[in-house]
Amino acid sequence: SNPATPMTVCTPSGVKIRNMFLAFGHSNVVTTGMTLLVILVNVLVYHLTRIWEAKFCLENDTVAATTEPACRCFSLAEIVSATQNFSDAFVIGRGGFGKVYKAYIPAIQEIVALKRLHWSSRQGAHEFWTEIETLSKLRHIHLVSLIGYCNESQEMILVYEYIPRGTLADNLYKMSRKGNDIAPLSWEQRLRICIGAARGLEYLHNGTEYGVIHRDVKDSNILLDENFVAKISDFGLSKLERLTQSKSYVSTKVKGTPGFCDPDYIATHRLTRKSDVYAFGVVLLVVLAGRPAVDNGTPEEQHNLVSYFRECIAEENVDRIVDPSLQGKSSSNSLKEIVKSIENCLHHQPKKRPTMAQVLASLEQALQQQESTMISASSARVVGQHFQEGTLESLQVLEGSAQSPPTE
Repeated sequence: SNPATPMTVCTPSGVKIRNMFLAFGHSNVVTTGMTLLVILVNVLVYHLTRIWEAKFCLENDTVAATTEPACRCFSLAEIVSATQNFSDAFVIGRGGFGKVYKAYIPAIQEIVALKRLHWSSRQGAHEFWTEIETLSKLRHIHLVSLIGYCNESQEMILVYEYIPRGTLADNLYKMSRKGNDIAPLSWEQRLRICIGAARGLEYLHNGTEYGVIHRDVKDSNILLDENFVAKISDFGLSKLERLTQSKSYVSTKVKGTPGFCDPDYIATHRLTRKSDVYAFGVVLLVVLAGRPAVDNGTPEEQHNLVSYFRECIAEENVDRIVDPSLQGKSSSNSLKEIVKSIENCLHHQPKKRPTMAQVLASLEQALQQQESTMISASSARVVGQHFQEGTLESLQVLEGSAQSPPTE
């Protein structure tokens, strides 16, 4: 285009202005001027409104780096000293974000876990500040506690309470696959861990001012303390659920972990609490099977655990998917309750999935059934033992009587 040619406003409003100008002509300068002024004011208000709405939505969908979090800010010097300049000797884990270090910080006299964001990580400042903003406002026994952070010299580091037993995934299958000789988790332990994680998720969904959708629920984001108490971690992808009567979901880009991500969320980009419920259903399935959600080391039809589970359900042969270490050590009623809960969580239609409160009630029912079975079995063993001891004692008495000489 010719630089000397005056530019026209390429909007519907701009077209209206030009047409109005031609229609009025020069016959009435005052009227035309006033009309144009009104139209220009309307256009200006329209565009300012659009800009404000866009800015408002952006501010409500992201966490600004200027937000003052309600947790401790550590200096980089403290972190470097605690990890001996990020020595690999302190590394206890790795992820898409970078490395996790175990270290002792003298200033707070506490052993902590440090998550250091790597410069090449696909997870950036948004996830860093989201986690700080989210965890700073949340306090629950089944959520990992954020102690503080470090944001200095292009280093982004999160400081958490140290959880000694690692992840649920470690304790279910990872450590044994690495050759570590650890006893498999009992069915009762697994149920208690799932109950703890369910309580944590239920708190996120209903125990705060706004519902919090975790968006990355999986076995490697559930940590276990020294008493096997479950604590949900990694809130970098979490979203605040600001719902209205006309909107029951959050529209957002699809993020999460393959094997755990809600298919409806993937298809529609509509994130709801039921997306977390689906992912938790996969966690329950992993706990039941004692293997990863996606495992390419298995036969092809078993690669995806959810697909394999659906196949087993269709063939009415769920026993195929149950962890062999649980055979004969778990109540059949308890297992059936969990299988039913998994089916409900994995329902194709989000609205037909249970709430986390309902999932929690189902898990507690399964634990009660397991404990009742164990008590009954224990009582039977005690009765059997007493019966054997009583029979033996009676036999000894009879033998003694038979051997004693008759008295005169």
